[in-house]
Amino acid sequence: MSSVLRHFALNATDVDAARRFYAATFGWSFDPWGPPGFFHIRDGSDGGGRIQGALQRRRELLPGGRMLGLEGTFGVDDLPAVLRAARAGGGRVLAEPATIAGVGTLAWLADPDGNAVGAMQYDPEAG
Repeated sequence: MSSVLRHFALNATDVDAARRFYAATFGWSFDPWGPPGFFHIRDGSDGGGRIQGALQRRRELLPGGRMLGLEGTFGVDDLPAVLRAARAGGGRVLAEPATIAGVGTLAWLADPDGNAVGAMQYDPEAG
């Protein structure tokens, strides 16, 4: 079973201030995508095969559990197998699999120490 870091997200309470900070600090630009307050990060590269990034409004995976820091999502070939392995390895499922149209199926896991990590089975034909 392979897994590759494919996506990261930065969660921000004030998305506009975060956009200004990252634009000035790293030279990033942002394209709106999906729900309000969600932006794809453009880092100036051609994007071919690189990690994708997003800046988004802060959210909670579980009530009372604000997402802080970087949020990482790993691309996986078999999401059900990953969920079974996570549970068997002492982790837990924070959010059951959900389909993102045109992207794939995403689930959120917690490692034994409670760190949240995403697992996405990419499928551009997901509906």
